[in-house]
Amino acid sequence: MKSVALQKFFNTSTPLHHGAEMSVITEDSVFTSLQQHGPLAVEDKIDLSQPFSKKTRMWVRNLSQQRINATKYRALRSQIFEFLGITSFTQLSELLQNYRHQEERSHRACALLGNMFGLDGTVREIEARVHEYARTADAVVNSLSGKMLKPYASSIATTNEIEVANDPVTLLLIMFNNRYHKKARFEARRKLVLMNLAGSIDQRERETEIEQKFSNFLHFLNDYVWSTNLKIGEHDIVYLHSQHTEEDFRCTEVQILSAGQALATQLAKGSKLTLLKRRRFTTGNRDIPIYVSIRKKPPEAKVLKLLRKNEKNPAVAVDDELGLMAVLDSVADIKTFQNHLTRSASKADSFMVLEDISDTLTGSSLYKATAVGSSPKTEMLKFFARLGGMRVEFIIHTNRSWLNYKYKKDVAHDEYEIKRIFDSGVMELLFPKDIFQLDHDSIRDDMIGRSRRRIEE
Repeated sequence: MKSVALQKFFNTSTPLHHGAEMSVITEDSVFTSLQQHGPLAVEDKIDLSQPFSKKTRMWVRNLSQQRINATKYRALRSQIFEFLGITSFTQLSELLQNYRHQEERSHRACALLGNMFGLDGTVREIEARVHEYARTADAVVNSLSGKMLKPYASSIATTNEIEVANDPVTLLLIMFNNRYHKKARFEARRKLVLMNLAGSIDQRERETEIEQKFSNFLHFLNDYVWSTNLKIGEHDIVYLHSQHTEEDFRCTEVQILSAGQALATQLAKGSKLTLLKRRRFTTGNRDIPIYVSIRKKPPEAKVLKLLRKNEKNPAVAVDDELGLMAVLDSVADIKTFQNHLTRSASKADSFMVLEDISDTLTGSSLYKATAVGSSPKTEMLKFFARLGGMRVEFIIHTNRSWLNYKYKKDVAHDEYEIKRIFDSGVMELLFPKDIFQLDHDSIRDDMIGRSRRRIEE
């Protein structure tokens, strides 16, 4: 089927075996087409009129040194031809100048993509969905430039013409249009790759009915887990007044203060005030306070996770679509909450099983850090709960371990986010040095330094 061939156009590399982690810029990366040090790197200029030039022959010789690269290129070339409805690169010049033919190819391409991703609806609805994938691709870059890499936003900003281009044929033709600068042509290629990941994620979400499961999970919590003494969405406001060491800013002492007590507190060096909005759950005759953060990963976060994991299949790489993070006063309260969850699931007519349990709260064992950038010093209780047709990731903290998760050197989540985007190779893949003129090592150190200053000052 043509749709199968089109899938291969965006997936030209052999996938990595699940469980093995390596940088996305190695030879074994599944994102070969984005690597600027590889055989498919974007060149300064494009000249398709001289297929037998000395430069082209040298490129073919270098490409053929590794058989797998030559195989990938031949597959990619035939799939580009099919996507554009041409039979050779010499036809690109005519297609670049014929806007009517471009429009025809665009309608055909969206129909093919609709079939590939299992989209139902009218032509306009399918095209709108494909354009939504383009907006998710833009959101990947914008989420980095607007938050984690904000000081470097102007350096990594997408070219205007690429950001407004949502049609896959338009983006593909830009890659072969010498009127566009090298950076713009690379960004067009990058956007197509990210659009494909967004489409795979959307297909997976529709297959697993994640939106409905998220809604069901919220109903389960409100109907069976949280105390009925509070209205839905009602919280108790408290502050954690904590003391931290100068050495690594780990939490040594923490007190729970009311809002009034917090206002009267003078902060000394090495101390923090942290707001908590807490719900409650009832067990026996006790109402136990609990801070809860419930999340459903947005598509751009899932795309970044696929990149970090060097994986194109969201069914393999994204196992934490539904997640809950909780903070309780003590380890004893955490054990009580686990038992309460099990009983609540039974009340909802579902058995609950805990899977992949990891417990480093007591400090008796180190966290088995499998993700790039994570620290073995991380303290948490982590498990997956399977209940009601869902698999939900739970991360549970005491007040002290949560403050370390936010503030401790080498453990703080903000630091972890920076490390994993650089150390996994994603930064180099999305913003290669030779195109964006960036020193990634110095930016990494600078951003970690900024994060530490925000925390400690």
